[in-house]
Amino acid sequence: MSSRVLRKLGLQGEKELNCLGDDGSDTEADFSSSSGAKKKQLNVNRYDLLNQQSHSESEVKEDDDHETAGSLNAQEGAIDLKDATRRKKKKKKKKPCKIPSNTRSSEDNIEDEVERSVREVNEMLGEMQEVGPAHYSEASSMTANARKGVLSVDHRTLNPNNELRRIFGSKIIQNEQVKKRGRNRGHLRSTWLVSPKENWPQIGKPGLSMKLVETKNGVHYFTYEHSLNYQQVQMRFLEAVESLNPDFIVGIINTHPYHVDALLQLSDLCRLSDDLALAAELVQRALYCLECAFHPSFSVTLGNCRLDYRLQQNRSLYIALFKHMLFIGSRACYRTALEFCKLILSLDPEGDPLAVVLALDFYALRSQEYEWLIRIANDWEPTRNLSQLPHFAYSVAIAQFQLGDVEQAHILLQKALIMFPGVLLALTEKCNVQTDTRITSSPFFKNAQLTQSKSLTQLELLYVARSYHLWKESELVPWLESNVHQVLDRIEARDPMVLEWEAIRQKRYPNTPRNILRHIILSDIKDIPVLMNEELQVPVLNFDPLPPSDSVDLYTRPIRTRLYENDSTLSIFLRSLMPNFNIIQVTSDEPGAAEEGGEGSGVDLRRSVASLLDAMRDLLSNIHMSDVPGDGDIDDDPDSDEGRP
Repeated sequence: MSSRVLRKLGLQGEKELNCLGDDGSDTEADFSSSSGAKKKQLNVNRYDLLNQQSHSESEVKEDDDHETAGSLNAQEGAIDLKDATRRKKKKKKKKPCKIPSNTRSSEDNIEDEVERSVREVNEMLGEMQEVGPAHYSEASSMTANARKGVLSVDHRTLNPNNELRRIFGSKIIQNEQVKKRGRNRGHLRSTWLVSPKENWPQIGKPGLSMKLVETKNGVHYFTYEHSLNYQQVQMRFLEAVESLNPDFIVGIINTHPYHVDALLQLSDLCRLSDDLALAAELVQRALYCLECAFHPSFSVTLGNCRLDYRLQQNRSLYIALFKHMLFIGSRACYRTALEFCKLILSLDPEGDPLAVVLALDFYALRSQEYEWLIRIANDWEPTRNLSQLPHFAYSVAIAQFQLGDVEQAHILLQKALIMFPGVLLALTEKCNVQTDTRITSSPFFKNAQLTQSKSLTQLELLYVARSYHLWKESELVPWLESNVHQVLDRIEARDPMVLEWEAIRQKRYPNTPRNILRHIILSDIKDIPVLMNEELQVPVLNFDPLPPSDSVDLYTRPIRTRLYENDSTLSIFLRSLMPNFNIIQVTSDEPGAAEEGGEGSGVDLRRSVASLLDAMRDLLSNIHMSDVPGDGDIDDDPDSDEGRP
């Protein structure tokens, strides 16, 4: 109903209220008219018809008053007419005044306008019911289908503070946030991936942008773009990495505080110096810059946005998300880490360039998302063969056991023990579980790692190192022990499945894929060997580890002169940290030693190792002078950083 009609109704209501004045002139004029005319006018008024009972009662009272006045005039002619009129006014003062006949046309106009307004509103509502729900149902169905995907993400779970509130309570988290609150609040954009801190500089225009490449079958393909200024800074950064001087990288961040690769590289240097808080903050700042450059159509929640890992400029988002996921998981925010796992996997679910599927099961079990884990295992089994990975073979069995399906859990666990027997002894040793002699003396479990490929052993050790905490629950150890004895019974009965998988283990997993090697390098888990193939014997850079063989490079690294051949594993590892390191120059002062190649490097092994350790101390001292341990600490544990890229 329009406001103009409401104003007219308000004016008409005021006219009706004015009829009830104290002088009673309008009332007397109304009462002086005939009763038939009053009834006719009463029937015309639609507002009075809303309550017919009240109007009929008023008509009866009106007729009685007229009869009473006539009898008084006949019997008592001496009574003054003013007294009778005064009585009538006292009795009829509370009775609603009848609208005069000359206002009928204006009333009808108002009523027509009111009815027309009501009719227009009803027509509008009818159109909304006919057209609106159709579009709404279509949009809601599309949203529902998108949310039903196993890789859909709830943006509220991307904030680790929400999970910390559920664990420790909202008051503790609010008090911590109040302590860290500064005065420069409000100049940073609000983002979903990270919560920007108040001491961060304004982002401005860092030179990053994202464009939509194409859309196929409801899936959007995006790519990052670098401006000319950003490309110049990137070349300066690559030269700084080759020079192996951390001061150059710090200088780039001072002038360009949101250069993504420089932030990721400096984060690794801080992690090596045990400054984990600063390392995590640098990764968050890199993610903040990457999210501010998102395309308006890029969604982190629906799981239908793709980013080609082959393009060099796109890899920074993968690496930053992976490192951020690890830092969040180290804070026991497992549900948040699981959501970031799904986000990384949704960017390229087919290729999975960082092998996030190896960590997916761990975070799902720690966050008690058992049904989701079983769902993705069933949905992806026909195309991905997740059950042929040690992680999913054991984790799905645990999920079934936690949900109460004990019979199915027994079947899955026995199958996992038969498929991957090398997990058992490594797991019991890591959990400090004492096993009986029947298990330890069984050649099936004892010699499992000796009869299988090294790449499979690498996957099994990775699973044990990451997930052994899951098996420390009191209910799982007896369940595992009982199923191990049943597997031994099946081995003694020569179960065909045991012989089948023994042959499969010898043929499959010949080499470790490149994406799994990236996963191991970025995870930085101790005691996990990095098995490099011959073609992968290249320096490993943590901001871009092991680029794809079909990489589309926007930048070329500066060419360094190679003065060494037949490198050892130790030299490859140290050169991954220090690309300019030359083992020949370290191990020999003779001018002809460099020409002799790898053989000249073995003249004085002790001297070379001591010189290499001195170079490592110099690197760490340049990073953080106050946090570098003493010389005795490094000498006591010379292999503490073995396997780190």
